[in-house]
Amino acid sequence: MDYNKFFDDALGRLHNERRYRVFADLERIAGRYPHAVWHSPKGQRNVVMWCSNDYLGMGQHPKVVGAMVETATRTGTGAGGTRNIAGNNHSLIQLEQELADLHGKEAALVFTSGYVSNQTGIATLAKLIPNCLILSDALNHNSMIEGIRQSGTEYLVFRHNDVAHLEELLRAHPGRPTLIVCESLYSMDGDVAPLAKICDLAERYGAMTYVDEVHAVGMYGPRGGGIAERDGVMHRIDILEGTLAKAFGCLGGYIAGSAKVVDAVRSYAPGFIFTTALPPAICAAATAAIRHLKSSSWERERHQDRAARVKAILTAAGLPVMSSDTHIVPLFVGDPERCKKACDLLLEEHGIYIQPINYPTVPKGTERLRITPSPYHEDALIDGLAEALVQVWEQLELPLHAKPMAAE
Repeated sequence: MDYNKFFDDALGRLHNERRYRVFADLERIAGRYPHAVWHSPKGQRNVVMWCSNDYLGMGQHPKVVGAMVETATRTGTGAGGTRNIAGNNHSLIQLEQELADLHGKEAALVFTSGYVSNQTGIATLAKLIPNCLILSDALNHNSMIEGIRQSGTEYLVFRHNDVAHLEELLRAHPGRPTLIVCESLYSMDGDVAPLAKICDLAERYGAMTYVDEVHAVGMYGPRGGGIAERDGVMHRIDILEGTLAKAFGCLGGYIAGSAKVVDAVRSYAPGFIFTTALPPAICAAATAAIRHLKSSSWERERHQDRAARVKAILTAAGLPVMSSDTHIVPLFVGDPERCKKACDLLLEEHGIYIQPINYPTVPKGTERLRITPSPYHEDALIDGLAEALVQVWEQLELPLHAKPMAAE
């Protein structure tokens, strides 16, 4: 039996569909972000990062790096095992307290990643609620979809951000325990959920709410609590989920909610019970980032300013910027092969790194570049990005537009 043939055929399908993923060998240098070193086949080259999820550059902030180095020097590198075996390291307890405070909740629970916190958190919650029905937004992240599937409970999908459709589904199942699952900010189109209206419906029909804030924590709200804090509905949401790997520049994911909910997930979730805890140094670094962003608004304000400038400059250049009210700047391509080619040309000829976004991350025919400015992208870098994109668009004979496009 030639088992390798099965894998070769599977990879061949990706190549044929022009969606085989290639990752550049990059090395970020603290203090120089968004500049990085590309270890290319032809040697080392300086490149500018335009698609990192380290949205605020906190991964290089002196307070964050300092906390990690000091804690690793003092406590070592590893956590020593699962929390059930090795116990809680003190840095992890401090981090969970900081997260609970950030979201105004009684408790928080940290996981090894945002993906795991959704996957195992949603599955565990739904299993613990007898006869639970899950109502899920159509554009929810794969981690949420996997959590729903693994729950084994009945689920229905409501049209993206369509509260009328959500109410229709709620009305059709009166009195049934229901968990509404959505994101606050959808990272491919950059649009925002109508959280207040979703909370209104949840309260009217007796449903629980679970909101993924991974692309919003740290960046929105007076203290970085996310879209829910910005919109004044944080106290109305039962479970908030977030990440430590984006605006906070570290690693890990979490949920925050009532003490009972968090304790139940802690006690039953396989993705928490059977995996090694985050190391103390990472926990300390994340805590430092959260504390800094609770009191500093410069990063958030500068970030929004940079995103607005990128949108304005690219739109003025005639590039097909998809409409977005947030820091996400999607640039429509609509073809997987040319999307990948555009990224190759930007990297090889212009020293600009942007990764293509293809199916299944977005629907076929909506392939795009996803640009994420940071507070450290200066005007000259933005102007250089626009010039490079126009050249690539002309080279690939992609259409230019006079007006921004609507998101798909």
